[in-house]
Amino acid sequence: MTTAAHPIRWVPTLYLAEGLPFYAVALVAGLMYKSLGVPNEQIARWTGLIGLAWVFKSLWSPFLEVASSKKLIVVAFQLLGGVCLGLVALSLQLPTYFAVSIGLLGVVAIASATHDIAADGLYIASLSNKQQAAYAGWQGAFFNAAKFVSLGGLVILAGRLEKEMDAQHAWMIIFGILGVMLTALGIYHSWALPGTKNNNTDESMRDVFTTLLDVIIDFFKKPGIWLSISFIILFRAGEGQIQTIGPLFLRDSRELGGLGLSTDQVGVVYGTAGTIAFLCGSILGGYFASLLGLRRALPWLIIAMNMPNLVFFFLSSTLPDNMSVIATALSVEMFGYGFGFVGLILFIMQVVAVGKYQTAHYALGTGVMQLGFVFFKIISGDIQVALGYKQFFVWVLVSAIPVLVLTRFVKISDKAPEDDDQDTVNERNNTADSANSASSII
Repeated sequence: MTTAAHPIRWVPTLYLAEGLPFYAVALVAGLMYKSLGVPNEQIARWTGLIGLAWVFKSLWSPFLEVASSKKLIVVAFQLLGGVCLGLVALSLQLPTYFAVSIGLLGVVAIASATHDIAADGLYIASLSNKQQAAYAGWQGAFFNAAKFVSLGGLVILAGRLEKEMDAQHAWMIIFGILGVMLTALGIYHSWALPGTKNNNTDESMRDVFTTLLDVIIDFFKKPGIWLSISFIILFRAGEGQIQTIGPLFLRDSRELGGLGLSTDQVGVVYGTAGTIAFLCGSILGGYFASLLGLRRALPWLIIAMNMPNLVFFFLSSTLPDNMSVIATALSVEMFGYGFGFVGLILFIMQVVAVGKYQTAHYALGTGVMQLGFVFFKIISGDIQVALGYKQFFVWVLVSAIPVLVLTRFVKISDKAPEDDDQDTVNERNNTADSANSASSII
């Protein structure tokens, strides 16, 4: 049961609130620590570990079903995330700022991951199937709008503030703004979100745990599941390393093998031009996979996702100082990233998630997907420090070879897209809409 509230009043802001803390933890925090002089291996390791919250969120998602109100959960975790982002800003003045801020960002990650579950549940419970389809585009648009706001606008602002004051105070302002924005959205949503009445409150925790256990056991009993898990994890080998070290390479001085860009320049090339290229690549990648079918398209999607990483080898070899050249190169890389990432989303949906618990197994599959990203993110800093930037980017290209080999062994249906029945087509479209949010995961 829901109380009436027009979707346009809350769907865009709900998914903006979903994206802001995600990008704050996944991308903005790394650039902040780089400005504060934290070594690359420490940045990669600790921001990667924080990302585990999104890996395991599906394990506690069933327990939220017994809550009396999804709206209450959404608002509470938005407010918690906003307060913790504000505390991150204050912690930057402490002698032990790194440990304290990492701990607070960990709380932000857990709150954000939990919020995502409740927000998606509220969206499903409050809207009809027709409305869900109609507003799916708003989901992806405003989740990615959070990337424009944080990695684009706020990082550009941080770079300009760094020229007027010390880095600590500059980033205090940025995380203070993020905290205020998320808190304000929480207050707004306490009024704007539709009220929901949960009909499952009589379900006991024991029942929920039993169902969750059955979901997990059924998932791991699927034929070839370990090969599929290996494929999903290795799919993100190159991406997890590039998306972590790439921005740090842009910021590092030329004496250390980097491009020596300012913080605001990184915000321009990654948060604006790069984001637009990623979105265009995602759209075209979907059409490409639909045209060829997943089995035939998958090797090309993997190549498209990894070959553009050659631009980082080019940049590390030539160290250009022309911003047009740098922006064009990074746009090519981000376009390929968006184009190829579609293959992983479709693989999880069409190969891993099929069966009795399709929705739950899709959630587990995306958790494995995030695990692959986090694992390679964590180790990327140590590898880069050991190899240097130029050799590191060669290593990233080599990292794509195992998943290409695995495409010869994973079993994918030969059925062409046009042979699918209407229910399958609808399911694919719904999952692709949801992937607008998932594909930005870094």
